[in-house]
Amino acid sequence: MPRAQIKNEKMYQKLRDQGESKEKAARIANASAGQGKRKVGRKGGKSPAYDDWTKEDLLKRAREIGVEGRSSMNKSELIDALRNH
Repeated sequence: MPRAQIKNEKMYQKLRDQGESKEKAARIANASAGQGKRKVGRKGGKSPAYDDWTKEDLLKRAREIGVEGRSSMNKSELIDALRNH
């Protein structure tokens, strides 16, 4: 069933099937609907992969986005929580 807040439902579902978080999939699907796939595809972050971050940096990011139970997580659990938040 289509959701009003998702502008490109097909792309959203494809991104979710690839393992992207709900927020990231919605952000990409909505941006591509408004700006076009080519323009959105050229965008890209310069941030290193979570695997390259320190545990302290991961904890800080988890705190920023409100991941619960972050203080008891190890590095791999933090990475998983951030990717799937």
